[in-house]
Amino acid sequence: VIVIDFFHWTNQGEWQFDSEYWPNPEQLVNDLNKMGINLVVSVWPTVDSKSNNYRKMVDEDMLIRTNTGCPVSMQLFGDESFADFTNKETREFVWSKCKENYFDKGISSFWLDVAEPEYTVPDFSIYHYNKGSGLECANIYPLKYAQTFYDGMKESGVENPVNLIRCAWAGSQRYGALAWSGDVPSSFTYFKYQIKAGLNMAIAGIPLWTCDIGGFHGGDITDDKFKELIIRWFEYGTFCPVMRLHGDRNPHKKPLSEKLGGGMCASGASNEVWSFGEDVEKILTKYIEIRECLFPYLKEAVKESHEKGTPVIKPLFYDFDKDAYCWDIEDEFLLGHDLLVAPIYEYQKRERVVYLPKGANWVDVWTKEIIEGGVTIIVNSPIDRIPLYIKEKSYVLNILDSIN
Repeated sequence: VIVIDFFHWTNQGEWQFDSEYWPNPEQLVNDLNKMGINLVVSVWPTVDSKSNNYRKMVDEDMLIRTNTGCPVSMQLFGDESFADFTNKETREFVWSKCKENYFDKGISSFWLDVAEPEYTVPDFSIYHYNKGSGLECANIYPLKYAQTFYDGMKESGVENPVNLIRCAWAGSQRYGALAWSGDVPSSFTYFKYQIKAGLNMAIAGIPLWTCDIGGFHGGDITDDKFKELIIRWFEYGTFCPVMRLHGDRNPHKKPLSEKLGGGMCASGASNEVWSFGEDVEKILTKYIEIRECLFPYLKEAVKESHEKGTPVIKPLFYDFDKDAYCWDIEDEFLLGHDLLVAPIYEYQKRERVVYLPKGANWVDVWTKEIIEGGVTIIVNSPIDRIPLYIKEKSYVLNILDSIN
């Protein structure tokens, strides 16, 4: 998948390509499809006061209202309000625009950004939704945002819609919500938080989860500390339900244009796997190959999730509930049922403590050593290795035999 991020549009709340920069989206979709690549577009729920749709959405009560002051909820290149997805008419109207301008051009998945929603003044007593006051019903907003696209895509013939969304609420999984943890800082501290966030999301019943590998804010592609961060985060991301490299990297590039539209937003530095130097690229490429090798296993885990609700990644206690030690471990996890992952989340760390649950024998993926469960060990972890263990006799061992 490749994503076209925000400000490809003419204005917020118009949900369409700026033809000056995107003259033939259908051809782009077709060309990428021939290469086996799906195209996703970023959608925001913001509606600028100068948008072509603003007046209609105000008149027909399709926007979140403010109880006092100016009817402005966010300021980013203009004065914006938020589409009120708790209103059925809003959901139908926004989907009609996205269907016409995106879906009908061949785009079959969406990146639903700013889903909290991201108020400039985060005082929920100010805002009023179709369903009630912001204090009463704001948390349902991302669920209804996801439902907007799920319902529209189902009606348009998509059997199992899945869309990336920046926020989720209880039950969002029924609307094909693939949640990610938002625009987190590029630091080892926030990297550690992702491990816990992903497991909490899984236990909350939302199995499809991801994060921005490398973090979103503040990563400089020329900085050696950031290069180590991107390696360690990439190693971890390889074993998440969805693996995504994304971030607003430094140094920034200048906007293409100062006029309103698709050229007005500055772009971050390059963020492909080859953007951080040959040594980093070599390691990241290895983990891409590991991910590819794991595809049959991942498919099996996601199928189980779809049919039974089983989390794709899970805390150790999910499978080893009789092992008291597993209930206190927050920085290891299982991918599927056979693969144990213990990320390295500290700068210049080259070893870590790993607990192997009681009730199975575990094979070190890198050394092939077999260890009986119920023990705590110290694991050597050079920069290109994340501690990985597979249950003895699992077929995954054969899949990963060649990764050294």
